[in-house]
Amino acid sequence: MQLGEFELTTVSGGRFHIDGGTMFGVVPRTLWSRLFPPDERGNIEQETNCTLLRIDGRVILIDTGYGSKLSGKERKIFASEEGDPLVRNLEAVGIGVEDVDTVILSHLHFDHAGGATRYNEEDALQPTFPNAEYVAQRGEWEIATADLPELRGAYPQQNLHPLRETGQLRLVEGDVEIVPGIRAIVTGGHTQFHQALVIESERQTAVFLGDLCPTSRHLPTLWCMAYDVDLLQTRRKKPDVLGRIADENWLALLDHDPNCVAMRLTRDDRRDFAVAEAIERL
Repeated sequence: MQLGEFELTTVSGGRFHIDGGTMFGVVPRTLWSRLFPPDERGNIEQETNCTLLRIDGRVILIDTGYGSKLSGKERKIFASEEGDPLVRNLEAVGIGVEDVDTVILSHLHFDHAGGATRYNEEDALQPTFPNAEYVAQRGEWEIATADLPELRGAYPQQNLHPLRETGQLRLVEGDVEIVPGIRAIVTGGHTQFHQALVIESERQTAVFLGDLCPTSRHLPTLWCMAYDVDLLQTRRKKPDVLGRIADENWLALLDHDPNCVAMRLTRDDRRDFAVAEAIERL
């Protein structure tokens, strides 16, 4: 779709399955399963909706999915796609890895930053996008690379270190403009320095929500993930951001919803917010 000066396309970084209880935390299964029916193992399907933006010859990518480095055991656990789904789906819309000049990461969990690197023919790790500058929040990077025992599963180092070693990493701090027309909002909550990305043009604004609100089923303020490191911060920040989206008729971009990639919102007395328009493809 055309978003002012930006050409916006949603590109899958790969589908996978995960325990539904982890995606809804303290929300009872009897409630969330009505909106997101699980399979016989209690798993629900998830998407990794990466946002591709083209403007004036520039190619910008927000998030990279889980990539091609998952082990066989991990692929079985998550029922993830084979190969490198992000690269494959970018090629399907005419974008090669050499074409991307900026990669913005909402945060550095494996299902958002895993596609940032890959193994080459010599089985050596390298950035997936050789000509791109990779942008992340400094605080997020410092936590992700601190090798904290409790976070090793969330932040595989093979996704991260090659970015600094090649000099392609740019760390930003706080609510800043990353490139013209795209600015960060540090939301915290899911991770301490998780950021949403606001894409602004003269005619329209869109917000890549990341894991602040991963699917259209997470609209109620109290419906958060078990993965959120600061549940109260998520509950404080989510209604602020969603309220602005609803009041300004902005477009909300969803990173994990398998049924729609974007939505427009309205305020709702019963569930805080409701989907006014669900968009299946951009």
